[in-house]
Amino acid sequence: MVNQSRQFFVGGNFKMNGSVKSVSDLIKGMNEAKLDGKTEVVVAPPALYLLQASKEVQPPIQISAQNCHTAAYGAFTGEIAPAQLVDAQIPWVIIGHSERRQMFGDTVEFVADKTKAAVEAGLKVILCIGETLEERKGDKTDEVNQRQLQSVVDVLDEKAWSDIVIAYEPVWAIGTGLTATPQQAQEVHASLRKWMAGKVSQEVADKIRIIYGGSVNGKNCRELAKEADIDGFLVGGASIKPEFIDICKAAE
Repeated sequence: MVNQSRQFFVGGNFKMNGSVKSVSDLIKGMNEAKLDGKTEVVVAPPALYLLQASKEVQPPIQISAQNCHTAAYGAFTGEIAPAQLVDAQIPWVIIGHSERRQMFGDTVEFVADKTKAAVEAGLKVILCIGETLEERKGDKTDEVNQRQLQSVVDVLDEKAWSDIVIAYEPVWAIGTGLTATPQQAQEVHASLRKWMAGKVSQEVADKIRIIYGGSVNGKNCRELAKEADIDGFLVGGASIKPEFIDICKAAE
């Protein structure tokens, strides 16, 4: 059953996909869906299209960047500063996605520093964590997730967590078509919430939204949404398909 005390959250990560026209068409389709606002919906187009999307999108849909740097400004070719996103009125940023960790070498410390810089600049953060297939087979799911979260806990004060959504994304289920069963996902989410209670506070654990990302689609979203500790989804490939609207309505 959807937890009524935490607003359901659906994020759409377009990744490195899209064009001026396709992003415009996707935003138009979401606007026309007339979402009721009960679910918080945030979509993340490629950086090149952030300003376009922010001008075309209508409430309650919001826009997110897919990444940011730690520095406020400087010689970091190809990067975006948190303050620049704030200046451009982009309210959200995704940090720590497995593709950033695995392909671009974002360490747990760098992810933590990015998160701190983003929150301090005034951004809200979708913080991604998750284990690989080898780590899951080795019964290291909790160990990996807790290590990734601990680095962030170490640099943030308690009040900063009100601006963070945790996205549990099992790496083995991203873009593979494999999905954790609702029971598997719920077990991890419940474990994460219990861990947050011990490491931060019970209040933060009760309030923080922990969303699931791992080949979520229009067919499996409603079953996943029924679990008590699954507060929404971070959607990849399906976010650029018509079924994304169905996912946004999964909690209805």
